[in-house]
Amino acid sequence: MEVSEEQRRFVASNLSSVASCYVLATNGGHPYPFAIYSDGQPVGLVMLTYGITGYDLPSIAHDSYCIVRLMIDKHHQNRGYGREAMKKILEFIRTFPAGPAHYCWISYKADNLPAKKLYESFGFRDNGEFIGDELITVLPL
Repeated sequence: MEVSEEQRRFVASNLSSVASCYVLATNGGHPYPFAIYSDGQPVGLVMLTYGITGYDLPSIAHDSYCIVRLMIDKHHQNRGYGREAMKKILEFIRTFPAGPAHYCWISYKADNLPAKKLYESFGFRDNGEFIGDELITVLPL
């Protein structure tokens, strides 16, 4: 699975995501990688973590969930899979599988307008922080 050429700068590779899960799990983190399926076919990938991410963290990261990756394969985009995956992701996070939290956060590049629109539709709001060149958007749980 992969994103289109013009989207590659927005999303890390699946191999990088799997490697991140291993590093997090062996260093006290709580990664949750999930494949996204439709009718038995893989259409995407999502990775969550609790607390640490293996990257720089915003001020609200302690005891918060982070959606580190959300990727829909280029052949399956614009069919509602990202929206449906986001619903399921947030349902799962609200079970607090790794511990209690007040927030869920995501970082994204400012020019990734489809991502911003999706996140805002679920109630995420930018908090004014950046990690590198990515904005931090936060959802109170």
